Amino acid sequence: MKILLGSGGVGTDERKAMYQSLMSENFSDCDKVAFVPYASDDHDGYTQRMSEFSGLEGDFVGIHEYEDPVSALGEVDGIYVGGGNTWLLVRELHERGLVGPIKEAVMSRGIPYAGVSAGANVACPTMQTTNDMPITMVPSYETLGLVPFQINPHYYPGGIWFREEEDGGFLKHFGETRSRRVSEFHRIRDEPVIGLYEGSYLRQNGEFFELLGNKAALMRKGEETVTVSPGTLLAGNLTTA
Repeated sequence: MKILLGSGGVGTDERKAMYQSLMSENFSDCDKVAFVPYASDDHDGYTQRMSEFSGLEGDFVGIHEYEDPVSALGEVDGIYVGGGNTWLLVRELHERGLVGPIKEAVMSRGIPYAGVSAGANVACPTMQTTNDMPITMVPSYETLGLVPFQINPHYYPGGIWFREEEDGGFLKHFGETRSRRVSEFHRIRDEPVIGLYEGSYLRQNGEFFELLGNKAALMRKGEETVTVSPGTLLAGNLTTA
């Protein structure tokens, strides 16, 4: 399989260049890439923005433009699932009957897949490590299961400082950390979780996943969080190679 999963946070020229380079590499053999815009409710606008931002050559078509989105998977040779609200995305994937067909296209037919933020969340067995607010109900928490682990995009370790006003001083935020939230997930499920810092990516490299761009936190049930650096190779159980 050819899979690229990212956290997001493409806020600098350097990160944008890396994002576009990785996307181009992931879809290098693709003439037509289907963009899945269902994490937003503006399907046309979102597809147009990402067509320009991704820098991909060839056809970049929104899967929502097809009368039957499932049939569209037989006409494309790449799938890109965009970020946004994971709850909205998962609802649409289930209601449009796309969960099984996308999984089959990637795992059986070898169609390259890229997902950023919510698009990375849904590559996992379940959506239950998303940070997003539940703005809608979902038929099931089950997602694509393209990878055997969970992802928590936009990860940070805690110790956040913020300003209430632009010209004000910094205040410490004493809220729960992401690792604390993931420990709550581990009360009911056993899958290891990787917290991707902003600007980080996982690229499948044979049987391993290569961490690129920024560091990440590895969280396993009942164990201390471990931070790994870019260049680390990870097995499917998130142990280092």
